[in-house]
Amino acid sequence: MAGTNGFSVSGYGPQRGGLWAQLSSRDSMVRRLDWPLLFAALALSGIGSLLVWSATRNRTELNQGDPYYFLFRHILNTGIGFALMIGTIWLGHRTLRGAVPVLYGISVALILLVLTPLGATINGAHAWLVIGGGFTVQPSEFVKITIILGMAMLLAARVDAGDMAHPDHRTVAKSLVLAVVPMLIIMRMPDLGSVMVMVVIVLGVLLASGAPNRWILGLIGGGVGGAVLVAALGLLDEYQINRFAAFANPELDPAGVGYNTNQARIAIGSGGLMGTGLFKGSQTTGQFVPEQQTDFVFTVAGEELGFIGAALILVLLGVVLWRACRIARETTELYGTVVAAGIIAWFAFQSFENIGMTLGIMPVAGLPLPFVSYGGSSMFAVWVAIGLLQSIRVQRPITA
Repeated sequence: MAGTNGFSVSGYGPQRGGLWAQLSSRDSMVRRLDWPLLFAALALSGIGSLLVWSATRNRTELNQGDPYYFLFRHILNTGIGFALMIGTIWLGHRTLRGAVPVLYGISVALILLVLTPLGATINGAHAWLVIGGGFTVQPSEFVKITIILGMAMLLAARVDAGDMAHPDHRTVAKSLVLAVVPMLIIMRMPDLGSVMVMVVIVLGVLLASGAPNRWILGLIGGGVGGAVLVAALGLLDEYQINRFAAFANPELDPAGVGYNTNQARIAIGSGGLMGTGLFKGSQTTGQFVPEQQTDFVFTVAGEELGFIGAALILVLLGVVLWRACRIARETTELYGTVVAAGIIAWFAFQSFENIGMTLGIMPVAGLPLPFVSYGGSSMFAVWVAIGLLQSIRVQRPITA
């Protein structure tokens, strides 16, 4: 039986025998890792470091006069994220299942702190906590993980115990309450982009759990109605309204609200098939695209690496999603399936939204590109998610 600490699939603690015997044995954790998933995520982070470096090396107002400032920090963030992945595998998704109430309480407390004087506003969203030393943290990134784990724990509890084939209505209702509470708090910041991702996560989790279809249809209808109501009551901030207006009409105020998306399309279009070459993009070097190291990092790839480089990023993201789908399909417990499905929904929608807004097919929502964009909180969260996927794979039963 799989151990919960991740060192040995057949029990607690490391296996007996020499190091080579442990690594080469059929139930070795190392051999059971999903290596294509790991390599694809590392490749994305590696490409991201080059794109972030290109976007920031000449921006002295951001890099404090050090052209390597963001490069080193991006690599550091990736290293910390990788360590968090190893820690997550070591603990195991089953151990974290028991810690969900504590993790959920901490994540809700952190997003509540954002609404206090400790919170900071960046790019119009009051979604950050200042922790000193020039460092900030965005708690909403970690809420995505606790929502996935919390809903999976509730929806799979009685199914994995053999008491029922699918979650009942009461269980689904409880899981939705668990997800809605932090989402309402995040709406107060406001951080509409994160809420959009969480809504998609909730739908993905419910679909994977086998919840009654009426809940899925009801949530979709309620989401559409809620969006109309929010717009009608004027609950959106002015900058959010401007973003949707620029999406609906790209020619609206190209020097104002439509500036970001217009410059993004110019940058991507100028790259052609092969790109202008790393560090040689006129839009990037000229600093025409705002927030190019974070939200609009894909424009650097489009301009300097061209269609081929941009397509490589899409292929690598596709590999991550493909391997995650395979992990979700192969696990024998509903809890693992639901956790993997929540991560798939998160990565897929956030990648589509980020790339889509640079191409003008989605509104600007301030979401980073997983593994590629600069940012500590987002990088840590996606690597913890990779750790959860690897834990689900490592601890699945060995077939004969």
